[in-house]
Amino acid sequence: MTATYLAVAAEAARRAGQLQRERLWTDHDIRYKGEIDLVTEVDQASEELIVAAIRAAFPDHDILAEEQTRETGTSRYRWIVDPLDGTTNYAHGFPWFCVSIALEIDGEVTVGVVYHPVMDELFSAVKGEGAFVNGSPIHVSSRAPLKQCLLATGFPYDRTRDNENNFDNFYRFQFAARAVRRAGAAALDLACVAAGRLDGYWELKLKPWDVAAGSLLVTEAGGRVTTHDGASFSVSEHRILASNGLIHDEMLRVLAAGDTL
Repeated sequence: MTATYLAVAAEAARRAGQLQRERLWTDHDIRYKGEIDLVTEVDQASEELIVAAIRAAFPDHDILAEEQTRETGTSRYRWIVDPLDGTTNYAHGFPWFCVSIALEIDGEVTVGVVYHPVMDELFSAVKGEGAFVNGSPIHVSSRAPLKQCLLATGFPYDRTRDNENNFDNFYRFQFAARAVRRAGAAALDLACVAAGRLDGYWELKLKPWDVAAGSLLVTEAGGRVTTHDGASFSVSEHRILASNGLIHDEMLRVLAAGDTL
């Protein structure tokens, strides 16, 4: 049955991604969920498309999506959807954004897809079956130590108002690693860790739709995903550390020196 779940997720992600490509360099109807937290009409249209596809295939499943859909009940199945991760990039025409769709079964993320429309890359994973991009297997990198590695991170929307803003960690990792990138789409950063393009990623104040599919990709690609203190990760935890596994303990030590509780 997981093959059916994956097929529905993949098709919905591709259709939403096609819509995003078609409207990328056009004028957008932008509104604000916060001081700088944007949402466009394409976010909303993408979510409607994805939710309709899930409802049509699995009408008794619960759905948690970023923009508007909060359908919760007693189902064993919960879809977790970010219809357009990287909205700020998208609104500015910067081509680093993605669609993220995951399925939890009995509270465990079992299926995940992340689709990068600009590159037409579909990252996919089913628990216990490995990770893939466009059907070809992917694996985390073998780079180590940390000083030879490329990392990614991001910053929360309230970074100017709250001291828990990741600036201290970013500063420390700039000295500890080869380089750090801040591209602005958490799910896509996690997919890049899974594919070995990035060696590690950390962030905080994330939501389940930011990390559900991407965290499964990393673990199925042979990597490691924890909280910032090394504990087991779940999508309800807002701090994530994902790596190729080889540099994980080094990254934990850097975070231990900087995180503010």
